[in-house]
Amino acid sequence: MAAARPLIGIPADRRMVGAHPFHMVGEKYARAVLEAASAAPVLIPALAEELGFDELLERLDGLLFTGSASNVEPQYYQGPPSAPGTLHDPARDATTLPLIRKAVEAGVPVLGICRGFQEMNVAFGGTLHQRLHELPGTLDHRDDESQPLEVQYGPAHEVTLEPGGLLRTLAGGRERIEVNSLHSQGIDRLGGELAVEARAPDAVIEAFRVPAAQRFALAVQWHPEWRVMSDPFSRALFAAFGHASRERAESKWQRPR
Repeated sequence: MAAARPLIGIPADRRMVGAHPFHMVGEKYARAVLEAASAAPVLIPALAEELGFDELLERLDGLLFTGSASNVEPQYYQGPPSAPGTLHDPARDATTLPLIRKAVEAGVPVLGICRGFQEMNVAFGGTLHQRLHELPGTLDHRDDESQPLEVQYGPAHEVTLEPGGLLRTLAGGRERIEVNSLHSQGIDRLGGELAVEARAPDAVIEAFRVPAAQRFALAVQWHPEWRVMSDPFSRALFAAFGHASRERAESKWQRPR
């Protein structure tokens, strides 16, 4: 009998559709987990502590924190008020921010992407720039929404991978890789327990890991889930995440009962 696939939880956004709240996850993230991490995606509603975080983590083998059109509310990192019209998702913040630290402490593999990258930094005590493009000497990291998706998610700039880092290993020792760029926010101060994995040409941090984590705990600012199977590096990243989740699943079966 083949081993069961690991279960990777994906916390949802909470959005109003008409008069009703819905909990949503982009299909591209679920497919990346299914196809590139070889795991079963499980959507997690943004119901905060009502979910029972400890019980949830006991059942899951990994967690993917996705990108989103919404931004982390600045109250969580003592930032200035957001610009008018900024989309926030208080239900997601209340779910993901405590869940991230609990997951890492419990040895559950974690991968953060875009908003998930920013959530992880905030969860570990870091802060965010809300409008990177307004900072002197900083690239405009936003996408052009007037362009087709293929252009928006196309290569935008290189990132330099840190020597000795996990991403450098996954890249086969290459110093630089090309990534897409679809974000207006970015790291201001890196969380104290985090280590840089990659930087953009303007020195903006584009990836980090949690060195003290028992298992895989890494986040990237770009979007490796986009057509993941056609990019060897993105596929390797999700495969490493899936492998760590499989190890977590196997360790649970080996516990004394």
